[in-house]
Amino acid sequence: MKKITALALSCVMALTLFLSGCSVERVDNTGNSAGSNTTGNSSESSGGDSGNGSQRVLNVCSWGEYIDESLIEEFEAQTGIEVNYRTSPSNEELYSTLQSGGTSYDVIVPSDYMISQLIEEDMLQPLDYSKIPNFEKIDDRFKNLSYDPENLYTVPYTWGTLGIIYNTTMVDEPITSWGAMFSDDYAGNILLIDNSRDAFAMALYYLGYDVNTTDEAQIREAYELVADAKARGVYAGQGMDEIFQIMEGGNLAIATYYAGDFLTMYEANPDLAFVIPEEGSNWFVDSMCILKDAQNVDEAHEWINFIASTESNLKNMDFIWYASPNTEALEQYPAYYEETYGEPLDMDLYEIMAAPDSVLENCSMYENLPADTLALYNDLWIELGT
Repeated sequence: MKKITALALSCVMALTLFLSGCSVERVDNTGNSAGSNTTGNSSESSGGDSGNGSQRVLNVCSWGEYIDESLIEEFEAQTGIEVNYRTSPSNEELYSTLQSGGTSYDVIVPSDYMISQLIEEDMLQPLDYSKIPNFEKIDDRFKNLSYDPENLYTVPYTWGTLGIIYNTTMVDEPITSWGAMFSDDYAGNILLIDNSRDAFAMALYYLGYDVNTTDEAQIREAYELVADAKARGVYAGQGMDEIFQIMEGGNLAIATYYAGDFLTMYEANPDLAFVIPEEGSNWFVDSMCILKDAQNVDEAHEWINFIASTESNLKNMDFIWYASPNTEALEQYPAYYEETYGEPLDMDLYEIMAAPDSVLENCSMYENLPADTLALYNDLWIELGT
C-alpha cells in the first residue's frame, strides 16, 4: 500500500469539535481559514499583465485533501507564480461564498451540477483552450457533458462516485442498500453527509425516484426520510472533512462519502469497506474553471494546463486516490504504482477509484435544478437543522 498520508493537526481538532457539536474551518497553507477573504499576500490583486514587476500570483479554491501539495511547489518553481490555495467544504458553501462577494479566487474546482448553475448565472468566463494544450489529453467521455455541453468553460480535474463507507467490524453483515442510512440498527453510529444534494440524493435513490426530480412531493418525501431518521437519533452528527478522522479511528460505523476519499481512509483503516448501493448512486466530475471576475487570468490558464498534464495527473491520482480524466494517466497508473511502490496495485481498489462502465451504468450525474427547486432544497436543509 501507499504510505499513509499524515493529516494536519487541524483535522484532529475537527474530530474533537465534531464530537462536541461545534464546527471547524479548514486552514490553507498560508495559515488563513478556508473561505476567508484574506489572502496571505498583499500582491494578490496584481494580474499577469500588470507589467509593474510585482509578484505574479494565483488564487485557487478547491476541496480539502484534494491535491498533492508538491504540485503547488513544482508549479511555483517552474513559473515563478505564487499560489494561494484555499479549500471549501462543499459546492453549496463555495457558491454561498462566491455570492457573498469579497473573494478573489481565480480558479475554482466545482462539481458538474454547480458548474451548470455558475454558467447560467454568468459567473464563469470562457477558457482560451489555445493556452491549455493538455486539454487534448482529456478523455472524450469527459468532454461536452451536460453541465458544459459546448466545452467552453471547463477542464475536468477528477471524477468519482458517491457511496457508503462502513466499518466491517462494527456492522453485522455487508451493506448493500441506502436503507442502512436510515436504519435504527445502527442508531447513533452513522454520520450524515453535510450537504443537501448528497443527503437528499441518498433518500431519493432509496425511494426509487429520479435524483434530479423537480417534483416537490418526491423531494419532501426524501426530506422526511432523512428528517425522521435524524429525529430518531440515527445520526451521531453531520460532517464533511471530519469524516477522515471519524472513520479511520473507528469512531462511527457508517457514513456516506466519495470513493477516492474512502481509499485514503482505507490506507489508515483496512477494516473499512465501500459500496455503491444497489439502488444506484451519483457519479460526478469536478472541473477547473476560471471565475468571470478573475484578476489573474494568464496565471489561471497556466495552472490549469499544468494540472491537466499526464505527469501531474499521475502524482495527483497517487496522492488523492481520485480517478483522472487524463487518458494517458488513467492507463499508466497501475504501472506507475508498481514502479513507485515495488508491488502491484490492488485492482479491486483501482476499480473503486475508477469505476468500470458496469458500475457507472447504475449511476447518474446530478443536474442543475431550477431556481424554485434549489430554493426548496435550501429551505428543507435549514428546516432539518443543519
